[in-house]
Amino acid sequence: MNLPYSGGCACGVIRYHISDEPIFMNDCQCKDCQRMSGTGHGSYLTFPSRTSVKLEGEASHFDMIGDSGNAKTSSFCPKCGSPVYMTFAAMPTLFTVHATSLDDPTRYKPQAVTYTVNGFPWDHLDPALPKFEKMPKT
Repeated sequence: MNLPYSGGCACGVIRYHISDEPIFMNDCQCKDCQRMSGTGHGSYLTFPSRTSVKLEGEASHFDMIGDSGNAKTSSFCPKCGSPVYMTFAAMPTLFTVHATSLDDPTRYKPQAVTYTVNGFPWDHLDPALPKFEKMPKT
């Protein structure tokens, strides 16, 4: 049996426990992820179903419009400001967490780099990972 994925914000107000396994783990170099992370990319684990997610605490949210024209919602702690998770209007069942919000961030194993079209030369990611100029088609 696999252990659930658990994590939350820096101050502990927001907590999550996820019983599913992630379906995708990626480093994203889109401009939104760069701004949210304060560096050259964001690192994420995406899970297939929100029904497997137990959330504790009330997050604050803001919407961004992705390249597809659809909204993506970033959820963060109203007390400490830590980004914790994201949801997507076009794919409402998915639930994505920031890798560093995990209690054990070593469980994050990136599978690809997305939005390399926006990458910076100083943002050195694993050269062995597949790279995509935008989001790969499923």
